[in-house]
Amino acid sequence: MNPLRTAVNSFLAARAGNFAVMTAAVSAALVLAAGFALNIGQVTMTRSNLLNALDAAVTSTARDITTGRLAPDKARETVEAFLFANGGTGFADTNNITLDSLTADRAARTLRAVASVNIELAFPVFGTASTRKISVESAAVYSDKKIEVAMMLDVTGSMAGRKLTDLKNAARNAVETLLASNSETNPRVRVALVPYATAVNTGVLSNTVHVERRPTGGEPPRLDAPFAAAAGGGFDGCATERKGSLQFTDASPYDAMVNRDVRLSYCPSDALRPLTTDLDELNRSIRRFRASGYTAGHIGIQWSWYLLSPNWAPVLPTAAKPADHNPGKVSKYAILMTDGEFNTAYAGVGRSETPDGAQTRRSSNYAKRLCDAMKADGIEIFTIGFMLNEAAAKDVMRDCATEGGRTVRHYFETSTGAELDAAFQEIAANIERLALTK
Repeated sequence: MNPLRTAVNSFLAARAGNFAVMTAAVSAALVLAAGFALNIGQVTMTRSNLLNALDAAVTSTARDITTGRLAPDKARETVEAFLFANGGTGFADTNNITLDSLTADRAARTLRAVASVNIELAFPVFGTASTRKISVESAAVYSDKKIEVAMMLDVTGSMAGRKLTDLKNAARNAVETLLASNSETNPRVRVALVPYATAVNTGVLSNTVHVERRPTGGEPPRLDAPFAAAAGGGFDGCATERKGSLQFTDASPYDAMVNRDVRLSYCPSDALRPLTTDLDELNRSIRRFRASGYTAGHIGIQWSWYLLSPNWAPVLPTAAKPADHNPGKVSKYAILMTDGEFNTAYAGVGRSETPDGAQTRRSSNYAKRLCDAMKADGIEIFTIGFMLNEAAAKDVMRDCATEGGRTVRHYFETSTGAELDAAFQEIAANIERLALTK
């Protein structure tokens, strides 16, 4: 037999040490895979943290340029300070972070930055470099764009107790955050409040409400009569839905007044507050909230739209007049909050029916139609469910929310006061970010 073939056959037939060899080979592969996974985790976490820090630095600096607090030629030192203070998390060392470039385009009014960091890899293999450079890029717009926000807040009976306390705290914190970037000479952000329950107390807009009258002697109600007095006494300032062909529009009250249905039995004491920059006044309004009544959520949505609509400017105080729609100059947002299912409606409900608390399907459908019309009108909608149990309520809130991208959430479900506060804060931050990046 050929000596070479004999030697090969003998080697192939041998079994001693095979298990040890295979174990060593598999172990090496597992260690290598674990090392690669660790490196990938390092790189991914570091890139995410660095990008978040740069986004925040650029957005904050653009905001300060917008409000006049910072000159564009001072932007670099501000971005660097913010980046170095917040970028050194995870595997990144602050000493290794570099702001590679910062460009302020005065013509386009944009701020664009590139930052990088070198990190020590935990598992360098096969002679590769033991460090990795990670780069990220961010941009924001600085402009004179105004921001208008309407906050629809649930003050129904189910909010009594701790829930209302949590809402007051979250709402006060939200308006403070939203108005924090305002300068005294050139405020950019205005906020409106729409507390709602069985109806909406219209406050300074009570002259836009048509009070229906009870039929007498079997006659139909006089829907064309000028408002004067509600059944049983003086006008209480509350409104239900607008009725007729303009129900799902933001048409001027000169075209169609908003009804106060004759069957309305309860008027919330908390009146709406049109757009304002007055933080103290907003906080006073929030502190006065009292919980009672059913949940006519679509009526709250309706009035949130009116307070953002330029069609309603002629009937609002000068400081509260909404700006005309102009995406380059103004951004309009609505924040809709509820703790339960919408369950009260009046429009389209037969005269023999009692609407309070028994019109869930109708109120929910009206809400969705109004939200669709608002979004078509250029208003971006955020929604918050607070301790929601009903699937139908969650469905309305999801449907009303604007469809966001991967980085901006528009629909929130919360189950504690802390979560409610966090949701409002995230929305406030997103509103500022969207206004500066869109």
